[in-house]
Formats: sequence, structure tokens, C-alpha cells
Amino acid sequence: MKNDGRLRHIAEGRLELGPETVHFDLTNSCNTNCITCWDHSPLLTLERQKPSAWKRKRVTRDSVAAVLGDLQVLGGHRAVILSGMGDPVTHPDIYGFIEDVKVRGLHCTIITNLIPADAERIVELGVDELLIGIHGASLESYLAFHPSFRAAEWEKLHAMLALFRARGRRYKHVQVVAKTNAHELTEMCELAAKYEAKQVNFKLASLGGGTEAAQITPEQRSGLLASGVAKARARAAELGVVTNLDVFEGQLRAGEEGDSLATADIAQIGCFMGHYYARILVDGTVLYCCNTEVVVGSLQHASFTSLWRGEAWAALRERMREGRYFESCRQCGKVNQNAKLGARMEKELGREAYLRVIGR
Repeated sequence: MKNDGRLRHIAEGRLELGPETVHFDLTNSCNTNCITCWDHSPLLTLERQKPSAWKRKRVTRDSVAAVLGDLQVLGGHRAVILSGMGDPVTHPDIYGFIEDVKVRGLHCTIITNLIPADAERIVELGVDELLIGIHGASLESYLAFHPSFRAAEWEKLHAMLALFRARGRRYKHVQVVAKTNAHELTEMCELAAKYEAKQVNFKLASLGGGTEAAQITPEQRSGLLASGVAKARARAAELGVVTNLDVFEGQLRAGEEGDSLATADIAQIGCFMGHYYARILVDGTVLYCCNTEVVVGSLQHASFTSLWRGEAWAALRERMREGRYFESCRQCGKVNQNAKLGARMEKELGREAYLRVIGR
């Protein structure tokens, strides 16, 4: 997130640039079934389970290229996230998508469990960032989080992490903390150190529709707050591992009283995504953020540029500015980014300006 004046634009209520980052869902298919997943978890209730036809849906290179061209009109676009409601690396054209992003000089991030990937191709194509979903530091916890996996996947993951280390490519580990792995924070930091990861992002999942069964227990939460996070933080510092444990601790505290499924005190942090980010689903639905409930419109009916500059997006920006958050914002999936941007705004423009744009 570069300093291109966006924070001042937000403070002054102006829209001058397009999104810095656009997140493209490439496919709904996945090679596994993480227990916290909104779409593929075996814990989902019958009403929340997705049909096979939905899971087969994916986008084309031409459709993504058209949006990338449209984004040039707006200015300020620097980065692309390739992801999906499944794993983007299961898309048969994944390496073509990477080429299409890199040839435009854009920063390319892929969110993946890594198992379907060709690690050599990832390195050769110059992928800037991988958010590697690991969700465990032992074979036992890894398999508990990914019920469809076996020991072979754990071994393959380690082999690819070793390859990245050998090639000098430092990517991020993502550790979604659930009841299966809440005891392994320190070991997760040690795993990151072993493979020279760029950072470890810890997070609580946004749970619902049956996946609540994977939630950390009250005892695990209290243990993490009492000593678990502190021990992991100390070990990370000792090993030189960068983490977001401060943000993760905030997530734990957000669900400490009352609503145990809350993962973000968004009213205290604020939302800046309306100037920085957008997500486009496989069917062309355009989201304000990563939350599938906050829909702006559809590319089937309008161009991205017209939506970005349109009334619906403007109304959502104003709603967030006034602090009128959605109920689902209590599980904000962009809490890391919002916390960073809020801290930057307060530092650069002052606390009064910061509080004014988050409805406080």
C-alpha cells in the first residue's frame, strides 16, 4: 500500500483513483475441504452446501483481461490477488493468468494451499506473493484441518517450502487458528523460521452455517490470551519471524465477551476498503470487500469503471465513513489491512481525521 494520497482523499471525502488491489475469484473448485471453509467444509449444514455445478464454475482469461484493461482508465491500480471460493491453482489456466498479470507490471498475489501448484513455475513466473494456507504445524493438526488430505500432502508441502527457501523466495504463511491447532502458535512460528517465510499471518476464521464446530474453545481462547500469544510472540522475536500477532490478539479479544464468533472490533478499527480494494466473483458479481454480503453490482450489467464511480459504491463508502457497519463486519476478513491503514492515517493526518472517517 503505497502513499498515493488515498488517505487524504478519504479524509476529504473525495474519490480520485481506482482500487489499488483487485481480487479475482478464478474458480469455485478446490482440491481439499478445510473445516472452516464457507464453501467446501464437511461441517457445513445441508442448506449451506454448494451443488457440484457451482463448484465447477470458473472464469476465462479473456474476462479477467477485459477488467484489467478497464482498470487502466481509473488509475492507481497496482496489484492483483488471484484467489477463489476454491483454490485458484486448480484452474487449468492459472499460469496464463499469472502471465497476464505480470506482463502488465502488476504485483501478483496468489492465495493457495499450494498442493496443486508447480512450485518451479511459480518461481519462474515471478509471482510476487503467495499466501500459503497451512493451518497447522504438525501432521496431526494439518490433517485435522484438511480432512481430505493425507501424509503425502504434508510431505509435498514441506518439499515446496524447501524449494522456495532454496530459490530465495520468501512468501507468507497463513495460519487460520481453530480448535484443531490453537495449541501450536509457537510451533507455527518455528515452521516459518525453518523455511524462511516472509511473515506468518494468524487469523480466526469467519464461522457460520455449521463451521462453528471448528471454533476455538473458551479454554483455548483464555489460554491464548493469558500466555499463548505472548509465548509465540517471544519465540517469533527470538527467531526473527515477522507476525501479525498484535492483530490476532485483537481478534481474540473481539470475541472474548458475548459474541464468541466475532473476529474484528470493526467500529474501533474502521473500514478503508472502498478506496483500496474490490473483489470480483466467478459469476461477475462485484463486491465492496471480501464479504460476499456487501454487493456493489455485476459485470454482467455494467463495466467495472462505471460501478467504481457509481452511486452504489459511493453509498457504501459513505455508510462505512459514518460507522454504519453491516452485522457481518464483525467478522471482517480485511482486519489486517484496515488496522494498518487506520494506523497510517492516524500517523499521517492525525487522530481527529482518523476518527472522523470511521464514524467515531
